[in-house]
Amino acid sequence: MITGFYPGNIRLYEVALTHKSASVALPDGSSINNERLEYLGDAVLGAIIADYLYQRFPNNDEGFLTQLRSKIVKRKQLNKLAYKIGMSPLLILNTRQNQYKENIHGNAFEALIGAVYLDKGYYKTRKFVIRKILEKHLDLDKLARKESDFKSRIIEWAQKHKKEISFVTEEGQESQNEQMFVSRVIMMNEELGKGKGHSKKDAEQKAAEKALEKITG
Repeated sequence: MITGFYPGNIRLYEVALTHKSASVALPDGSSINNERLEYLGDAVLGAIIADYLYQRFPNNDEGFLTQLRSKIVKRKQLNKLAYKIGMSPLLILNTRQNQYKENIHGNAFEALIGAVYLDKGYYKTRKFVIRKILEKHLDLDKLARKESDFKSRIIEWAQKHKKEISFVTEEGQESQNEQMFVSRVIMMNEELGKGKGHSKKDAEQKAAEKALEKITG
């Protein structure tokens, strides 16, 4: 039992594990799959993690908390967590898993969180996420110390593989009083990553992070 408790509404969990390739068509033309639960689970998971990190790291600023939350909820991390709690063999789909290897497990993980929330409520879901996920499968202190200078890392990667990359950063206005920068990582006329930020440095770091995810899988 991957949740550690008996479900009240088993149907919610069946839907959470149902990929869109195995959708059940209804008479009104709509389909039953885990996409709506994924949407809900994404929001609930984000709230739980934000609250937990706020309590767990009382002396760290907003930037640190935002960055650490981002590392936890990034798709690659959620895919790993889905594997760790044993979701992979439970997925219901009508296609090969490797066709959707980029997101199938992470999406189902978020859908599961949505199912737990609807079945058991916020506090039971929070307990599940903290005890069964964060404290059991993630070393938050190690994750917080993990190298986050993505720009330096992609420059080192480019040098190692004898590739030329460049950062193209433009300044604009997000609103009347708010400045915004948009940065793109370019290699051989191809855009590898794009990021936005309120500073040039922040935009370039986000663009570099996206580029690294693309080239390293």
